[in-house]
Amino acid sequence: MLLSAAAALPCRAAAQPPGWLSVLKPAGPQAEAIADIAWVLFIGGTLIFVGVMVLLALSLRRGARPVNTWRWVVGGGVVFPVVTLSALLVFNGVRSAELTRPPPGDALVVSVIGRMWWWEVQYRDPASGRSFTTANEIRVPAGRPVRLALETADVIHSAWLPSLNGKMDLVPGRVNHLVFTAERPGLYLGKCAEYCGQQHAHMALHVVAETPEAFEAWFARQAQPAAPAADPVLAAGRRAFLEHRCNACHTVRGVAEESRLGPDLTHVGSRLYIGAGLLPTHPGTLAGWIAGVQELKPGARMPSFGQIDPQTLQALSAWLAQLK
Repeated sequence: MLLSAAAALPCRAAAQPPGWLSVLKPAGPQAEAIADIAWVLFIGGTLIFVGVMVLLALSLRRGARPVNTWRWVVGGGVVFPVVTLSALLVFNGVRSAELTRPPPGDALVVSVIGRMWWWEVQYRDPASGRSFTTANEIRVPAGRPVRLALETADVIHSAWLPSLNGKMDLVPGRVNHLVFTAERPGLYLGKCAEYCGQQHAHMALHVVAETPEAFEAWFARQAQPAAPAADPVLAAGRRAFLEHRCNACHTVRGVAEESRLGPDLTHVGSRLYIGAGLLPTHPGTLAGWIAGVQELKPGARMPSFGQIDPQTLQALSAWLAQLK
């Protein structure tokens, strides 16, 4: 069983393509405001540095010739920083207004609860009353404002979605909010940006922006309970889920209800990744995860189930993978 877990390790690189965590690749108005401020700081800082180096070179060439000291003190030490910093203050105030603007009334509200070391994501449709819980992945319709209600169930976490907005802390006893709009469909990587323990680095949060039609279809499927397992192998996997007491921590609506110690698995097969971005979702990686959680993610709250025989493990992982 540990060999299965170890075999899944190379998939980590594929799970998180490099270069996604960048404020310089905005995909929404809030992130564009942050990127504009960053570019002004980068370019302005570079020009000031170059100017200082030019003045230094000129001073070395002039040797010991007398200079008008007061002119440089007043001009370079008072006038220049006052004018530059005042202009920067005005520019930042105008651009950062995008970050504090309240969302419109039709914004999609998604509750996100930070846990050690994964994200619980809750949806509710006010019109129909439909609600469901998923994990580590936020699906949103492209072009529609989204308001995240951020809480924590344990320590301080911080949701950072650099392509969509900045970061917002999740503080015990408080509900903070983060607003963003994904202008185009795509997959955007987020991270926990506040050190929260041993597996802080393996606490990814993916945002999947889809067309409104695709999002509505996904929402309708997610609100449904798990489909019955008609195939004998899948039926064996369902029995294994109950016999090995997976339902003590995990909910699968229609099979085991309201167990919230671990992620809701009702439609786990439809998620792109498992383990909070650690591995792509696949029957093989699911089997490796079940058998060797503590080898893949030491310190996670789930124990390794290496004692499960291979046939049962295969049936269990196949049943979980088809929960879509």
